Amino acid sequence: MVGLFNDCFPPIMDGVSLTTQNYAQWLYKKTGNVCVVTPKSPYAKDDTDYPVFRYSSLPIPMRKPYRLGFPRVDWPFHEKINKLSFELVHAHCPFSSGNLAMRIAREQRVPIVATFHSKYRADFERIIPSKVIVDLFLKNIIRFYDMADEVWIPQAAVEETLREYGYKGKVEVVDNGNDFAMERDIRAFRSEARRDLNIGSDDFVLLFVGQHIWEKNLNFLLDVLSAIRDVPFRMYFIGTGYAEGEIKRKAEKLNLLDKVKFVGVLTDRKVLEKYYAVSDLFLFPSLYDNAPLVVREAAALSTPSVLIRGATCAEVVEDGYNGFLSEHSIDAFSHKIRCLVNSREEIQFVGKNASQTIARSWEDVAEEVHDRYMKLIKRKACV
Repeated sequence: MVGLFNDCFPPIMDGVSLTTQNYAQWLYKKTGNVCVVTPKSPYAKDDTDYPVFRYSSLPIPMRKPYRLGFPRVDWPFHEKINKLSFELVHAHCPFSSGNLAMRIAREQRVPIVATFHSKYRADFERIIPSKVIVDLFLKNIIRFYDMADEVWIPQAAVEETLREYGYKGKVEVVDNGNDFAMERDIRAFRSEARRDLNIGSDDFVLLFVGQHIWEKNLNFLLDVLSAIRDVPFRMYFIGTGYAEGEIKRKAEKLNLLDKVKFVGVLTDRKVLEKYYAVSDLFLFPSLYDNAPLVVREAAALSTPSVLIRGATCAEVVEDGYNGFLSEHSIDAFSHKIRCLVNSREEIQFVGKNASQTIARSWEDVAEEVHDRYMKLIKRKACV
């Protein structure tokens, strides 16, 4: 069996959670021999074809909706997991689930893959005032990746972050995918989705999907929206996070509530797909993200993203071809949007290119992942 280990899984929704879910779904369809190991969540139902094994957890203060896992003290969980025979384990996180995956890999002498998804320094610096302690945490994280048989990153630019943290080993680039259908009449679907969401055919729609946390540069984004307040637009924020309340209060303070709507979390992917489809531009000014799924999801629906030039997540975008890039200033970002409001043909051209160059199906990604797993298992067996 292949074990996929991550510290969050639906109903907790973020890019790494969805990555783990899609790995499991498509690998199960291909092999029927995969499971997920993750902390317990009070709202989890786990009505999946593949087994999901959950261990004890507690909510993380100021990090809603994430959970802190305690697999070591959950004896019923250990009875179940210790009966499983693994061929390979894949850790998508270096914390409780990753350490558990590492222990199983050592005990059962099977290979372990570890994917580096997130910029952990930013997470630590928000809650830990001591640089010494932050550096110590990062040192422990790099020690974890040093012990893996293979380290994967979701796009090439992420290697720079790993090197900055102190990792000196080899990395493999394995793309993320998306689960939205790309073979369809996008114009007809967009018109249908606008009717369903009560959005006019001529309305200029902007969208952000992701965690509502300051690390995503949402303070900057609200200032940008304020700077273009005279422009006719509708802006939708989808997601939740520890800063959600503060973000809403700032939007109110900037008199944006007549133009901005906070949708909350959407667990229904079909509804989320409609929001991507109705949007003219996906605004993602984050300097925090490595290879966000949301940019690829928007691209699958022919919605181009506006990103910060030089950001890690902007590596896949060529300005004016399959997305738009802006300097990291309120004036530059707001000017970019102003220029595009009356350039629907340019947006459609760039959106079409985005769908052809950025969006890749999870089914296709899973084929590559399975092939890599099999090669690593054979190589490990020969050692």
